[in-house]
Amino acid sequence: MNRRLPPLNALKAFEAAARHGNFSAAASALYVTHGAISRQIQQLEQWLGVELFERHGRRVRLSVAGQSYLPAIQAALDSIAAATEKLTARKQGRRLNINVTPTLAMHWLLPRLTRFQLRYPGVELRLATSDASINNQNADFDIAIRRGKDHWHGFVSHAFLTEREIPVCSPALLQRLPIRQPADLAAHTLLHAETRPVAWARWLAAAGVPALQSAADQHFDHYYLALQAAVDGLGVTLGALPVIESELASGKLVAPLTGPEITVRGYSWAVPQALVGDELVTAFCRWLEEEGSQH
Repeated sequence: MNRRLPPLNALKAFEAAARHGNFSAAASALYVTHGAISRQIQQLEQWLGVELFERHGRRVRLSVAGQSYLPAIQAALDSIAAATEKLTARKQGRRLNINVTPTLAMHWLLPRLTRFQLRYPGVELRLATSDASINNQNADFDIAIRRGKDHWHGFVSHAFLTEREIPVCSPALLQRLPIRQPADLAAHTLLHAETRPVAWARWLAAAGVPALQSAADQHFDHYYLALQAAVDGLGVTLGALPVIESELASGKLVAPLTGPEITVRGYSWAVPQALVGDELVTAFCRWLEEEGSQH
């Protein structure tokens, strides 16, 4: 079938300019000049017979036609990139790029990865950690793992791990300041994570002490820092089960109260549409579900 297709370089220039919001940034991203980007986009507009950008001096923004055209072009370029990666990976030995939240990577995924690698010894795993939202414009991975059950546009996703929260602290701190009931937390410093801003308020309400005033509060931008602060005896944090099961098993952390255990957002894997059906990607996602089902 004869396909009526515009020039590929012009499509790449259009997508880059739309993604970055200006021609100069697109030129830097594609290692060409500003003039080259401008000429390629003009060529594409002439080929299509419509203006893709509204130009206001040096500023540009997508026209209505450009906004309509962009998602399909991004999806097509993503599919070409994924197919190319898949083909070249076969020649070089297969590689999986995993993008995962830092806390889950350190406390849950890394201790289990040996089991996956024993099952698939020829696979190279590359892990990157991030809490950033995922979308079609930054999908430089095969599989992402994020909290929640969001339906990310351009991705297929599935929940694989349920999470429950309960107060935890170091054994030394508990020996010095016992916690026999939720009200005893008033004598302690509560450790908060900015990535879980309502965690303590939610737990205290469920425990029947919503107005509890702690002795002090400390805030951290990442949850894994709050966990480490608890291990070091700085205060009490809400431990996520089963993510911190190794810290509980080793005695680095203890859970002084039996409850309540609050079920919160768990974790989901997300795969770009272009990689749905890929055998190795599917195998890793199924392995995640197997590991998650053990809890």
